[in-house]
Amino acid sequence: MPSSRAPSLSADLARPDFMALLRRPRRTPLVMGIVNVTPDSFYDASRVAPGAAADEVLRQIEAGADLVDIGGQSTRPGSEPVPAEIELRRVVPVFEALASRARVPLSIDTDKAVVARECLAAGASVLNDVSALRNDPDMLSAARQAEAVILMHRGGHSPKTMQERPRYRDVVAEVKTFLAERREAFRREGGDAGRLLFDPGIGFGKDQGHNLSLLKRLESLIELGPLVLGVSRKSFLGRVTPDGGPQERLEGSLAVACWAALHGAAILRVHDVRATRKALGALDAVLGAD
Repeated sequence: MPSSRAPSLSADLARPDFMALLRRPRRTPLVMGIVNVTPDSFYDASRVAPGAAADEVLRQIEAGADLVDIGGQSTRPGSEPVPAEIELRRVVPVFEALASRARVPLSIDTDKAVVARECLAAGASVLNDVSALRNDPDMLSAARQAEAVILMHRGGHSPKTMQERPRYRDVVAEVKTFLAERREAFRREGGDAGRLLFDPGIGFGKDQGHNLSLLKRLESLIELGPLVLGVSRKSFLGRVTPDGGPQERLEGSLAVACWAALHGAAILRVHDVRATRKALGALDAVLGAD
């Protein structure tokens, strides 16, 4: 099992401090690219073989990604969990290959403490956990090694069953309460709550109405802290404007990205870095006009 620590970047390649980057004044969100080192992610164009993953990360950085999220396990609805050994084989070599090549912060997308620790040692600075540090009893401790941690709300017991009749009395209030409780759990473990970001989990244990309500009331959720939003090419967009699958959802993804930007999202997690950067650039120009 890999466990080597990545070498430090040279001064000219040093990655920016993530929290400093996040707090830098800006009119539009940071763009987080997605690299799925998996054979079964919901959007097949985003699937990358392990040997090609490092080059894909660099391609997304060149396209304008402020940071890149790397994962070795699909969390799409109906997906099965992946053993830690397989996940490690998929992702640790990617972080090691990027140790002296990536100029932006890198994030590991996992719900397993052993994977988090190995990837943080290999060069990741952000931990993105769809279970909000619940699935693994050691994750609260492992998360303290990260420069920043993204806590996501996921309805249901697992990705396999999360879309089976999701129910809420008030989805915004319940998601907000859950994320606040996870913030307190991290704090009780000795973590710095000022390093947390929050993701309402669009499409994770929510129906169409739940997803739209969360988007409409983003400003309420931002009271928790910096908000990460992942809507890119998700199925709710295909129900808003019927289509033939994820490959036809770029326009809807960009529209919701701009909505989120106007309502205070801190980070947009996207498949289409260059297109999102262009859309946000146009929005930024309008916001900055006299």
